[in-house]
Amino acid sequence: MDLVADILLVSGALGAGVYCFVLARRLARFNDLENGVGGAVAILSAQVDDLTKTLAAARQTATASTQSLDGLTDRAENVAKRLELMVASMHDLPEQPRAQPVQPQAQQGAATAPAAVPAPEPVFMRRPVEERTQ
Repeated sequence: MDLVADILLVSGALGAGVYCFVLARRLARFNDLENGVGGAVAILSAQVDDLTKTLAAARQTATASTQSLDGLTDRAENVAKRLELMVASMHDLPEQPRAQPVQPQAQQGAATAPAAVPAPEPVFMRRPVEERTQ
């Protein structure tokens, strides 16, 4: 009876040893950095790091673009207000009579000389930079 128990104990130990050997090989292939899941995890981890850096750079660029766009929007609103004031002030100007077109001398005759039409003064003039900032 002792002999049968010893044979069963040795066969169980050999079976456990073979099972551990197979399991160790599978685990080695599973964790292999080139072909196994360990490699996939390592690649995905590197990609996550790259994406994190790219996202941070994109966030900084977007913040800078937003600030630039805010400044341009404020500037455009100020210009729009000034243009509205200029258009409103145009209604207050008196109407100037339109100048008659000058006809060639051959059609007017020799006795009359064409009258020189003065150039109208500009309605809007540029102001120096110092006055615009106030």
